[in-house]
Amino acid sequence: MSEVGIKDTNSMELTVQEAELYDRQIRLWGLESQKRIRAARILICGINGLGAEISKNIILAGVKSVTFLDHNVVSEADRCSQFLVPVSTLGQNRAEASLTRAQALNPMVELKADKDVVSEKPDEFFTSFDVVIVIGAPRREMIRINNACRMKGVKFFGTDVWGMFGYCFADLQEHQFIEDVFKHKIISKEQDKVKTELIAVPTKKTLLFPPLQDVFEFDCRKREYLKTVKRKGFALMMFMILHRFREEQKRDPCFKKAPEDHAILLQYRDELASGIIPDSAFTHLYSQISPAAAIVGGVVGQEVIKSVSQKEAPHHNLFFFDPERGDGYIETIGI
Repeated sequence: MSEVGIKDTNSMELTVQEAELYDRQIRLWGLESQKRIRAARILICGINGLGAEISKNIILAGVKSVTFLDHNVVSEADRCSQFLVPVSTLGQNRAEASLTRAQALNPMVELKADKDVVSEKPDEFFTSFDVVIVIGAPRREMIRINNACRMKGVKFFGTDVWGMFGYCFADLQEHQFIEDVFKHKIISKEQDKVKTELIAVPTKKTLLFPPLQDVFEFDCRKREYLKTVKRKGFALMMFMILHRFREEQKRDPCFKKAPEDHAILLQYRDELASGIIPDSAFTHLYSQISPAAAIVGGVVGQEVIKSVSQKEAPHHNLFFFDPERGDGYIETIGI
């Protein structure tokens, strides 16, 4: 379903039970926005710790349906951050093992598990959703899925967490949303005195988003960009390095191979931009740490809900959580 489909909520009505359950959300962002959320069909590719956090936030918001796509089985590593899989499901498919606890979060949301390998799914599969979220995929696979989504107007999010470092990329294409703009309104005039009050005026805005390929083709070594690194941070470079590692090594940095992987990461760093990223930045990139998954998962969930509700300005177009700085920030790349 395309963005046009999400906007068309005139024929959809919330039931009495739904109106009661989502009462606080309706008060927060309005009935029409909640109806858009309730119509949204979401695909999450990769139900690791980050995927579990994103799932929780989206399911609680009350979307129409969520599909878990994951061919991996539950492992010991999942116990560090994947709270949707019981200990007893060790060795079982991770998507299927996550269903019971996920469904308990909100029985009104339709949930489905798909055990197929994401790379074996045809482009047409992804275009049957309103939002596609890809976690833990190589950059070539992410670009393929993103391009397929763009062809049919499907919103795309790519996200990941390595240790304490994480990011979220959004491609909402041509995205329209409503944002409150505050203005002063004259309420009375008495002689030379004018009384005003600050009012919120709902204003329709549009943002254009580039494809993921444009981000990967961005040259971090440009002089103009390097001037901003000291002020903003070097998270974009870390993003490039970690995706190169995954693409070339066919895996993520592993704690059991820390000395070897650390040397490879430093080599990639020096080839990209020597003297900018300290060695210490590569010491906390192993496994998936629960607090980082919770932070990035919270941001992704928030951005997905904003995109389908068309309420408030979305991040445009990259969010990074940088443990070296201890904060998160937004970069606009490829615009």
